[in-house]
Amino acid sequence: MKGLIKVLVVDDSAFMRKVISKILNSDPEIEVVGTARDGVDALEKVAKLSPDVITLDVEMPKMDGLTTLAHIMHEKPIPVVMLSALTGEGTKATVRAMSLGAVDFIQKPSGTISLDIEKIRDEIIKKVKAASKARVKKLKFKPIKKTYFF
Repeated sequence: MKGLIKVLVVDDSAFMRKVISKILNSDPEIEVVGTARDGVDALEKVAKLSPDVITLDVEMPKMDGLTTLAHIMHEKPIPVVMLSALTGEGTKATVRAMSLGAVDFIQKPSGTISLDIEKIRDEIIKKVKAASKARVKKLKFKPIKKTYFF
């Protein structure tokens, strides 16, 4: 077995960072090497931690997830799993994320149901493991600094 799958968890909610990290760390093949509260923080942590996979929220302050994803895929492509209430199948955010290079997406329970994230535990672990095997390509265009709007 090659080493543990190193994951960076990016979410503006401290609660969600904690829960997602706990879920991922519960699998013996995965290690959360860091967390980030927004896209700017995430880009700094990517450079320092060199994760194998990133879980990335869409709605965040300072720099949203889609802008962050574009920067990651242009500068240092890493498999990204979008994990957001906005990333349901066929949504604009999901289509945009996949076109920017995300390898998969998980729809996070929203509102008070966010406490039910444990229910998607197996999906999170399975998709992070699959993402770790993905080959991602560098984005050809240089992303703009501001956020992407739909």
